[in-house]
Amino acid sequence: MPCENERIAAGPGLLAKRFGLNKSHNNLAISIENDIWLTEGSYANKMQKVVRTTRIGIKQAKYLNWRWYLQQSRSVSKRAKGDRCPSIKLSWKPSLNFQ
Repeated sequence: MPCENERIAAGPGLLAKRFGLNKSHNNLAISIENDIWLTEGSYANKMQKVVRTTRIGIKQAKYLNWRWYLQQSRSVSKRAKGDRCPSIKLSWKPSLNFQ
């Protein structure tokens, strides 16, 4: 069973909440001016392999590989076929202080 902090950004809703995103951010460009941007940081090397797989819980385009997760994360609702949940000792752990 995953620990509570492992679920801190599991899924689009919790991820948006974790980063303070809400409906006021809809249709904003990803830019520094809008305080929304993506960059590689010190966490990038610690996250290891990203698994790409098909979406779950949808009816249309369910065959598209538009779902990603960190292989070493225990916070995955449904893993790709053959991918096993890592032990707590070997898993990636999110930082509660990450901003």
